[in-house]
Amino acid sequence: MMTESEFDELAEATLQDIEAQVENADSDLDFDMAAGILTLTAPNGSRIIINRQPATREIWVAAKSGGYHCGRRDDAWFCASTGETLQQLLSRVIAEQGGGDIVFG
Repeated sequence: MMTESEFDELAEATLQDIEAQVENADSDLDFDMAAGILTLTAPNGSRIIINRQPATREIWVAAKSGGYHCGRRDDAWFCASTGETLQQLLSRVIAEQGGGDIVFG
């Protein structure tokens, strides 16, 4: 199990990577990172909130379709309820909420 400091570093790097990929994508999504919370806003005003949960060592995603908890396994973040990687989950919920098609690497 990873330590809290390892989690903090990994989660921060993950959120920064997501932010960079959204910024570089050909998308109309707005984004804002504040206090470790990344908020993506689609052109229709719907939001996707991505934040870290140190107590459970997870990254949580709140979207119109629900709340998702992603834990670290085999060098990737996986959603406990859907089995998707964090990147697959984000691509899906962004498209569902009218934010366009973004493929995260």
